[in-house]
Amino acid sequence: MTLKILLLEDVHASATPVLETIPRAEITRLRHAPDAAELKALLADTDVLGLRSRTALDAAMLAQAPRLRAVGAYCTGTNNIDLQAAAERGVAVFNGPFSNTRSVAELVIGHAIHLLRRVPERHAAARRGQWLKDSKGSNEVRGKTLGIVGYGKIGTQTGLLAEAIGMRVVFHDVEARLPLGNARPAPDLAALLQEADVVTLHVPQTPQTRNLIDRERLAQMKPGAALINLARGHAVDIAALHDALQGGHLRGAAIDVFPVEPASASQQFESPLRELDNVILTPHVGGSTVEAQRNLGVEVSEKLRDYLTLGAVRGSVNLPELGVGAVRGAARLVHLHRDQPGVMSHLNAVLADAGLNVTHLHLETDRGIGIAAVDLNRVPDAATLAAVRRIEATLATFTAAQADPDAREQIYSVHV
Repeated sequence: MTLKILLLEDVHASATPVLETIPRAEITRLRHAPDAAELKALLADTDVLGLRSRTALDAAMLAQAPRLRAVGAYCTGTNNIDLQAAAERGVAVFNGPFSNTRSVAELVIGHAIHLLRRVPERHAAARRGQWLKDSKGSNEVRGKTLGIVGYGKIGTQTGLLAEAIGMRVVFHDVEARLPLGNARPAPDLAALLQEADVVTLHVPQTPQTRNLIDRERLAQMKPGAALINLARGHAVDIAALHDALQGGHLRGAAIDVFPVEPASASQQFESPLRELDNVILTPHVGGSTVEAQRNLGVEVSEKLRDYLTLGAVRGSVNLPELGVGAVRGAARLVHLHRDQPGVMSHLNAVLADAGLNVTHLHLETDRGIGIAAVDLNRVPDAATLAAVRRIEATLATFTAAQADPDAREQIYSVHV
């Protein structure tokens, strides 16, 4: 049976060679983000969906995809996907959290230099015919302090680049983090804000980070400091930031993400920050480089391939991690289920009734979901698979496709 893979929103071409190693894969590409009616029709016979940030996949839309096994989000965020609804339907969701790290970090450093040199308002003035040739409020970044809020993969990379150009680095995170280079942790967020010449945000979207930088936090920032947000739009109170910039408390800001963003280039971008000269406004392009998109194409596609061919779960945002080796038998059955007592005993009973012997078993549970990769002495027939699907608590089940090892090795040798 053909495995139909649908890639939307002009996913980078680097995805194709990886996905082509999946047996019986039939890949269809679209350059645009379909509207709801078109997407509903497309999902009727789609097994694997690849999308980016403009395609909304909510519970109602997932219900229109009876064959869907996996979703590849060729981006870092998954706010446009109902992850819980996907898990409840046995649909694995994978994203690419590591592919755009360098791209975002480089842009932060570029913004820090521009803001400390007052480039935004000088650029705006020059376009109006004004010639602001003075050194007032213009500084080198060397010796200045970069405050990093959220010291994860992007935060740490940003800190290393900042140190390379002579900046001091202080960071704050809700979890204990190992400092890299000469970076040091701040006692708390308030201490970081009071010390940093430039504050950059690298936090996830959670209830705790909504309006993380509000009027109170902005008032705690060092007078003349600058704020950079390439993380999540809801992390900054835009109205409060507007007032802090207009009143002169902050030197400037660079904002790439917003609480409400246009769905397409045809829609008008609205923000009170548009009227200010001392702000760099960009349309959510922190990770939008050719290099990042190429890396995303490979990273997400490899996760999809390994899941479909081996039952391996690496970096899923809605399923437990499951490390597996090569298939030790004639076939591997992948079984997703709700984590409740008796599921595995029922599965074993169905397999035993079919005369199938389990040669190896991998099992992981987390967040109320269980996933088992069961190696069998022969390939289960359609009747056995139907019986497995009837087990209470079953979310989804399929037989792993077992990609050609030589083809997989070829992909690794090209992209690693």
